[in-house]
Amino acid sequence: MLRALAFRALSLGLSLVVASVVIFGMLQGVPGDPAAFMLGTGARPDTVAALRAELGLEGGLVARYLDWVGGLLRGDLGVSYTYRVPVSGLVLDRIGVSAPLALYALLLTVVVAIPVGLVAAANRGGAADWGVMGATQLGIAVPNFWFAMLLVLLFAVTLQWFSAGGFPGWGDPLAAIKALTLPAVALALPQASILARVLRSALLDTLDADYVRTARAKGLSRRGVLLRHALRNALIPVLTILGLQFSFLLAGAIIIENVFFLPGLGRLIFQGITQRDLIVVQSVTMLLVAAVICVTFLVEVAYAWADPRLRR
Repeated sequence: MLRALAFRALSLGLSLVVASVVIFGMLQGVPGDPAAFMLGTGARPDTVAALRAELGLEGGLVARYLDWVGGLLRGDLGVSYTYRVPVSGLVLDRIGVSAPLALYALLLTVVVAIPVGLVAAANRGGAADWGVMGATQLGIAVPNFWFAMLLVLLFAVTLQWFSAGGFPGWGDPLAAIKALTLPAVALALPQASILARVLRSALLDTLDADYVRTARAKGLSRRGVLLRHALRNALIPVLTILGLQFSFLLAGAIIIENVFFLPGLGRLIFQGITQRDLIVVQSVTMLLVAAVICVTFLVEVAYAWADPRLRR
């Protein structure tokens, strides 16, 4: 098992190298000059050249790529063109919103999806199964930003139970969690629908296995078979989806963060794109790619915990 994990870690390391080349190449190919954009159309050429040198935009692509990667390895993500502060400081400020939001939404996803998937599988072909499948199909079809606006209208404008947006910081943890609740629910709805459907399908496949029929023949109740035997053996696809969902929730919450005016990583990338702050977009995107790859590796380690057969 250790050999397999070492080989997989090497593969993921190569994926990081390829991702860094792709991200750097794509952003360097974006038309326009960030220095000229910042100074405006009336800037003098010598002023633009001086700003390009200050921002580190001079030199060949290979030298600039190696300089950027070397900085990443040292923990230096560069200096923002717009804010003139280290990108690492911006990331540390924003990750305190994006990471808890992703974990909160993932927790809601699991809390909702696992019982719903179990109920649907236990009542295969029944009214509960059809109801769950219809509700999850609706949850997948509804855009999360539209659902987020409905949540704002109902709970913030009409009932006034929550604020319509903003983040008060972690000085008051209860207020911070309350501010993240509506965004987390908006993010969790489609993810819970997907996870519930995947769990139901995996459980139905497992319930048709020979060992399940043997357990039933020995007198074990259907509920006991479902919880003690079928659920654990159905966890492999569920863990895969959970890993992908956490990566999406961490990196793909740009629209939701903008709807609720949350100062997270998604909003930082959006602001970097609109302001042509390419070093921010480049470094933060690379960090998110690294997070996705690390989560993928942890999910594969979790496979061995869920299914002992995979430890060989």
